[in-house]
Amino acid sequence: MTAATISYSSAGITSAAGVISLLDEPQIELKIFALNKLNLIVHEFWAEISDVVDKIEILYEDESFEERELSALVASKVYYHLGAYDEALHYALGAASLLDVNQSSEYVDTVVARAIDQYITQRIKLCDDGSDITIDTRLELIVEKMFQRCFDDAKYKQAVGIALESRRYDMLESAIMKSEDIPSLLSYALGIAMTLLQKRTVRNTVLQVLVRLYTNLSEPDYTNMCQCYIYLNEPQTVVNILNKLISGSEDELLMVFQICFDVYESATQHFIDEVMEGLGIKQKKEESTAMEVESSEPVKPSEEPVKTVAQDSAIDKKRAQVGSILSGEIPITLKSQFLIRKNSSDMLVLKNCKDASRNAVCHTATVIANSLMHAGTTCDAFLRDNLDWLAKATNWAKFTATASIGVIHHGHETNALKLMSSYLPKEPASGSPYQEGGALYALGMIHANHGAAIIPYLSEQLQTATNETVKHGGCLGLGLAAMTTKNSDIYEQLKNNLYQDDAIIGEAAGIAMGLVMMGSLDEDALSDMVQYAHETQHEKILRGLSLGIAMICYGQLEAADPTIQTLTEDKDPVLRMCGMYCVGMAYAGTGNNRAIRRLLHVAVSDVNDDVRRAAVISIGFLLFNAPEQCPNVVSLLSESYNSHVRYGAALALGISCAGSGMKEALSILEPMINDPVNYVRQGALLASAMVLVQQNDHMCPKLKTFKELFTKTMSDKHEDVMVKFGAILAQGIINAGGRNCTVSMRTQYGHTNVPSVVGLLVFTHTWFWFPLSHFLCLAFQPTYLIGLNKDLKMPVMKFKSCAKPSTYAYPPLLEPPKEKEKEKVSTAVLSTTAKKAAKSKSTAATPMEVDTPAATADKKVEEKKPEEKKEEKKEEKKEEKKEKADEEKKEKKEEAKFELIANPARVLVEQRNVMDIESSSRYSSVWNRNGLGGFIVLRDTKGGVEEDIIETLQPTASAEETTTEEKEPSPPEPFEYTE
Repeated sequence: MTAATISYSSAGITSAAGVISLLDEPQIELKIFALNKLNLIVHEFWAEISDVVDKIEILYEDESFEERELSALVASKVYYHLGAYDEALHYALGAASLLDVNQSSEYVDTVVARAIDQYITQRIKLCDDGSDITIDTRLELIVEKMFQRCFDDAKYKQAVGIALESRRYDMLESAIMKSEDIPSLLSYALGIAMTLLQKRTVRNTVLQVLVRLYTNLSEPDYTNMCQCYIYLNEPQTVVNILNKLISGSEDELLMVFQICFDVYESATQHFIDEVMEGLGIKQKKEESTAMEVESSEPVKPSEEPVKTVAQDSAIDKKRAQVGSILSGEIPITLKSQFLIRKNSSDMLVLKNCKDASRNAVCHTATVIANSLMHAGTTCDAFLRDNLDWLAKATNWAKFTATASIGVIHHGHETNALKLMSSYLPKEPASGSPYQEGGALYALGMIHANHGAAIIPYLSEQLQTATNETVKHGGCLGLGLAAMTTKNSDIYEQLKNNLYQDDAIIGEAAGIAMGLVMMGSLDEDALSDMVQYAHETQHEKILRGLSLGIAMICYGQLEAADPTIQTLTEDKDPVLRMCGMYCVGMAYAGTGNNRAIRRLLHVAVSDVNDDVRRAAVISIGFLLFNAPEQCPNVVSLLSESYNSHVRYGAALALGISCAGSGMKEALSILEPMINDPVNYVRQGALLASAMVLVQQNDHMCPKLKTFKELFTKTMSDKHEDVMVKFGAILAQGIINAGGRNCTVSMRTQYGHTNVPSVVGLLVFTHTWFWFPLSHFLCLAFQPTYLIGLNKDLKMPVMKFKSCAKPSTYAYPPLLEPPKEKEKEKVSTAVLSTTAKKAAKSKSTAATPMEVDTPAATADKKVEEKKPEEKKEEKKEEKKEEKKEKADEEKKEKKEEAKFELIANPARVLVEQRNVMDIESSSRYSSVWNRNGLGGFIVLRDTKGGVEEDIIETLQPTASAEETTTEEKEPSPPEPFEYTE
């Protein structure tokens, strides 16, 4: 029997037994014929064929067999149906050219996906771990075919994803260059590199590839190039780009301004200082002697924003403008102007908080809530209007109340010393040490992450202070002002204060040392702090050092692993807690799977509650770039039997989902507000406020429910004081910065915002020490869109929001309770009175005394009048309600589909994608990017025509200025005296 005499059609076959029997025939032609037929029917009769798959494997292993590849393909398909995907891939590789990756079928898709996964795993071992492995060329061939398929189908984003995961940088470059929209694909790749790539060396390599591609564009994208160089920590390259552009055309100068604003928003203070030094821009730092605060006379406004040394030449004038941006002078001023102009705080909320404050804890909470609500707005009206109530604060409550002034004036650096002069230390010492310490803390908060001008003064005050409370405030203030500077002199000064072994001073010094050396992974600093942590007996110092060590590990990824391993194996629970925070800081925003597994393991296994709580909170720091993942990760932890774990789960949700209004997060937090443990309820209140910040009823329907919960909890006389503390702070958070700020740890370019991370990390330690709650204001980011002309001034112009005004509007203000109308109560009629009236009627005298029919009718009308009046009032109220409802319906129907917003504009994060410059405007953006937000440098299309510039608003006057200073009358006009 030969192959020619047998003919099979799969359409009529009910069993594969006949074909399978041909595999036992001695003739090679019959075996090949059987394999061909089995390849056609394998998806239908794979169960029968699986019984003889060993025979097919033997044919594949026989090197003399002509159709080895065909037998491998049949075996692969059988194993695919059996669910043995590794064996299916093994034989698919043996099928070589017979496996058509372009074929659309479940089998091909599954095998190719398995091949890509295995290829990625081997490439990661080879490139990242340095393993000595050899990748199968057949596997590489399948992946190459898939790349080509992506190119043919124009699925370039898919190719970019595979290239990044498999470390095929050559394919990454090819995919981007073959795309029709190269800039868009470059932005896509940059976004993935900044958020999803977890290994520092890989991310750096990818960024270098992207920089090369940005450079080779017909019009190089210098803005994104500089964003890459910020992460690569190459300030000198940024300097070279700025030097090249600064001497070019006017458009190139405008691009320089845009780059400088972006660098200021994304880079650390240390990076910016190096850029300014490279550009030859010197900073005039005030001498400490010029900043002394005397008690006898008002302080001169000696503290000015950082100034640049500029000559008369055009280039030096341009450098002066660049310096004013990089130094923070212009950005900080513009942010302050935005917050002052747009401040829409709900003062009735504060009044309700004040009325609900019946003890010292709630009193302090109200002061903190006021500072958060007015952060950066310079509006201290609540403090000035309630001076007698505020005077009740004593000891550390007074320290916190004084420091709250720094939160309210955060970023308003001009005349900061004059503002705080009545509270700062003086010679001879006369004020309260709590007030003086709080004032130094406030100065640091005003100059946080931008303290070149105030550092000498704070350093001198810390050096001369003798009281532990003043030193506590001085350390915190100095650490905030010198944040991320890595200044060794300041570090040594703080270390000397740490070595005094005073619990109060040591706690602040430990935090401040971490602030100064933030993200440096300095071995000497880590060694000093860990060693002293083992030596000290004070738990407060240990907790301060744990925060400081975690900050030093910030952003170091796998480089921090040795330090983390040492700390997590320590016997001291505070140091193990430090290890958990180190994991959160080192891998902040990366979503690293290995780090999350480590945190989850500790969260359910450690014997100490503080360590478990810290582990769960740190999950929030890891996942803030992927907030949608956090509810799934912590949902089970939120139901844990351990109340500390539940508290940590609440804060983790608040940190990662801040400002998102995410339904999944709120659905977990809502039942936690009724938790039987008081501090869990507090954590749920704080977290829900973070999630709901800058939301309205249109964006988040549950907003009203949570606001009512805050108010109810705050005013409930029987509620635990700890829960009330959380409810009052929640009112401040949800109205942050005059309702113009959100809580976020990301810049608009995908970089992690260092001050925001610091603020949220230290805020979590409010659990131990309530004055640290002020750090939360560092995580407040104003949601602004500010257009600037070539002179860096705000021109009069409008932006267009392509969404209904109600979509991103402020939530409505609280309405004061209406006074209820007093209803007239009908007089009581006694039974005796009724009997007398009946007798008088029966003994009626003469007909003359009887009333006329008209008179009786009038009496009846008079009797009916009160009832009729009530009915009329009810009808009037019904009519009013109907009219209001009709008006609301008309407003809803007539609501516009877009909105024009004046510069500077309040633009929410979600709103940026629908923002554009008004079509009829004379201005256009110098850099076209997806979504408008932040600082936008504008190109004037009508050069030479006079511009309308927005006037600068003066900040709200302080309490002292309103009482002691008045405007002088203008001098009289010239006149001639005649008799």
